[in-house]
Amino acid sequence: MIQLFLGAAALAAIFYYFYIKPWNYWRERGVKQEGHPIQLYIDSKRQAIIKNNVLDRIVGYYNQFQGTRYHGIYQMSAPTLVIKDPELLRRITVKDFDHFTDHKSFIALDIDPLWSKNLFFSKGPQWRKMRPILSPSFTSSKLRKMFVLISKCTEDFVNHFLKKDEKCIEIEMKDAFTRFTNDVIATSAFGVEVDSLKEPDNEFYSMGKKLTDVKNSGILFKYIGYPLVPKLIKYLGITYMNPAANRFFSDLVDNTIEVREKNNIIRPDMIHLLMEARKGEHHKEENSDIDTGFATAKKADLGKGQATELTNSDITAQALLFFFAGFDTVSSLMCFMSHELAIHPDIQTRLRNEIEDTLAECGGKITYEALLKMKYMDMVISESLRKWPSTVSTDRVCTKPYTIEAKNADEKPLHIEKGITLMIPMVGIHYDPKYYPNPERFDPERFSDENKGKIDPFTYMPFGLGPRICIGSRFALLETKLLFFHLLSHFELVPVEKTQIPLKLSTWTVNLMAENGFWLGLKRLQK
Repeated sequence: MIQLFLGAAALAAIFYYFYIKPWNYWRERGVKQEGHPIQLYIDSKRQAIIKNNVLDRIVGYYNQFQGTRYHGIYQMSAPTLVIKDPELLRRITVKDFDHFTDHKSFIALDIDPLWSKNLFFSKGPQWRKMRPILSPSFTSSKLRKMFVLISKCTEDFVNHFLKKDEKCIEIEMKDAFTRFTNDVIATSAFGVEVDSLKEPDNEFYSMGKKLTDVKNSGILFKYIGYPLVPKLIKYLGITYMNPAANRFFSDLVDNTIEVREKNNIIRPDMIHLLMEARKGEHHKEENSDIDTGFATAKKADLGKGQATELTNSDITAQALLFFFAGFDTVSSLMCFMSHELAIHPDIQTRLRNEIEDTLAECGGKITYEALLKMKYMDMVISESLRKWPSTVSTDRVCTKPYTIEAKNADEKPLHIEKGITLMIPMVGIHYDPKYYPNPERFDPERFSDENKGKIDPFTYMPFGLGPRICIGSRFALLETKLLFFHLLSHFELVPVEKTQIPLKLSTWTVNLMAENGFWLGLKRLQK
């Protein structure tokens, strides 16, 4: 009987230690959290079987315990602190950035070095060395040189549809836009010219799909598997990136660098800029009274990078990060923006009027400066990024102990341990009616000259916050503006039979995606 009792007690202790105690982490520290530990455990298992779309999940996290500056949740069993207060976000991501320098990483460097070495997942000293090296690649002066490359891709894209003998061309916009962003990345990052609409099975696009296609490459499985069973994944030698695509892009970068160095070839693309960075040849940014738009990420001054440590592998890793960001997130922005313009013809008409006026002022040929001065274009893109941010949440990992001092009556000082993850629910803040009245409504006027000055920058964060903000925001905005400038000059975006109104989001993707795709019509304008 005693042995039976001791055995039961041991099982109870094990159950408590592994299945109850971890789910009391925030409650023990006086932080609000929802649910009983057992219920939280059950809910965590449901997270693996996605029940709702990622936007609703993040907005749901944000709306828990309204009126609080932060509260606790659990991702699987990992305690995560959701930060909701703009002033607290300012302190954590900027003023006290040294305590939160890293993003959460789920892939060991020795498993997939090209993925782990990219700027997003780089940690501590490695990130501090790399960020100042890469940042000058996206200054206004560098983008002005890339403008020609992007313009050619844009014109090729529009001309492809102008050649079709149809008054209204029905297309799935995600497929079309990913082919466009693929071509832009190929020419502006890797120095390769392709036309993925004319040659749909070209090797560059095929390898890109292998890197980013969840269904074909099992990325979603890996995304869930790495944090759950990292040791098993490492033992099996499963890499996050497709091995064939990995070799393709590595060889491409190595060969391109070799040929350019041997023949002294200069081309205004990312590989050339990174080759310059490696030699310490970044030039001082020229002064400009224009910028790429309201959503442009404000860069942080981190000093000079140690350019001599930039290897071919480093260049490949950053180029691949550029590929991931540009291939999917920029094309998603274009999809949601085109959908909103199609179902809001008054907004589309006003934007087209601005395009026609700008084109007339430029003598029929758009320039870099004229494009960036288009106010309504910037308003429409800014609102698209508010309502449909390509990244719905981001995170910071506490890299050294930190204390959030009490401010409200129901708070006490909260000591955050090293290794604890903080969630920044960007889309939750974007949908808070306190900051954006009637947030479900698509309203570019929120970003007019009269209104945009009232927006707290820590309530609008489509490209992140603080020094770890996305360095490619200028490129993404320039690419999007050019695409819509040329597209709306020749076509009207209209709903078709397959257009889903209202739009329903997929529950099986980690980023925002329409449930049945983005089907729209390109109706040729009569000129």
